[in-house]
Amino acid sequence: MILDSLDVSYGEMWGSYRGMTHPNPMSRSLAARKHAAGMDYAVLLSARDQPLALVERWPRGMWRVYLFDDRSWRTQMIDLKPHGTGMLLARWNTRWEFPNEQEYSLDKWDVQETTTVSADGQVEVKSVFAGPRAASTEPLHTRTSGPSSTPVRRFAAPVESFLCPAPEFGDWQVFAPFLAQQGHEPATTVVLNDVSVDEESGPLRPTGVEQLFSPGTCDTADGPAVAEPVDAGVLRITSGQLVISDPGWIGETPRTVAVPSGEFPVTLSLLRTARGVDVAAAKVTFSEIPPREWEMALRPGEDLGLLGEGQFYGVGVDTGTAAFMDATRTVLEDQLDEDLFIPLDSDSQFSVELPGPRPEPNLVAFRAGRGDGTYPVWIGRTDDGQVGCVVVDFRLRSADGAR
Repeated sequence: MILDSLDVSYGEMWGSYRGMTHPNPMSRSLAARKHAAGMDYAVLLSARDQPLALVERWPRGMWRVYLFDDRSWRTQMIDLKPHGTGMLLARWNTRWEFPNEQEYSLDKWDVQETTTVSADGQVEVKSVFAGPRAASTEPLHTRTSGPSSTPVRRFAAPVESFLCPAPEFGDWQVFAPFLAQQGHEPATTVVLNDVSVDEESGPLRPTGVEQLFSPGTCDTADGPAVAEPVDAGVLRITSGQLVISDPGWIGETPRTVAVPSGEFPVTLSLLRTARGVDVAAAKVTFSEIPPREWEMALRPGEDLGLLGEGQFYGVGVDTGTAAFMDATRTVLEDQLDEDLFIPLDSDSQFSVELPGPRPEPNLVAFRAGRGDGTYPVWIGRTDDGQVGCVVVDFRLRSADGAR
């Protein structure tokens, strides 16, 4: 069958997942903005509802192409990297053979053949045959358990045979010749048809942030719950810069908000459900005037226009805890376990203060919801644009109880 047209759809990266469609589709315009910003995304090329190629845009000008056979099995992966000519070089080309559908679903191949090409056209081909099988949880393209290898073949070839143009956004015809490697015959001219996806309504919105700290009953995904605001101490700010971070991973560019200097109360919103008590949100208050509007706390270079439906930039948590602190506050690693992590591991303690000698800043840490993840940080501004409060939402409930 000659392919004279391809359907094009866009989504988040998903090469490590099964499926015939994007698990997180996005509009063409959002994908174009991500392309311009150098961010990753995925392009699915299909025909008659059959996937043919999944093209992933990677950082630093890298691309990855997954090819599907006529059974819609993903049996080939090609990694392309920039070449000195301004083209892309098919640096690695890996094929897999599977004996049947069950083995394919388990990522258990019979043969894996990998072709490696150097920038000057030196080619190495290595075939690996699976030995005695055992259950494997490794990804398809990394599995090497129990194989025996045939001798490696090496030879020289014109490097031009392994080059393709580096595409501008929308120039997906450049990948059409790869389809022939799976028996799909592209026509000389291939028409691209964009699959319509509505423009996303945009990033996560700060709906009902102030209600996170209202006491009383509410509904959650775990059923009825009771919200209870509790005092978590006083935060001392000396530099006019508030940092919101995992205290174990502060990093070089933490999420920072310009705030007044002084001492300000910290409040936790506890959520009591049938499964226990969790910290649903944490707030540091800088003004008694209620916020008029909310905005997402952004780091330099973060662009809301690059976020899809319900997405957000947030604070990353890898130790199960988050903290408010002054930008000048330092943390000693050997102090964290005994003074912070161990106390917060108690069922009855939800926050910890690491004091600093006055007038030095302190640090107030607290449990991060139900553990590690990424959580939005909201800035509440008063009528005159001043920061009234800063809130970390651990996304266990919302104003209407939905999550």
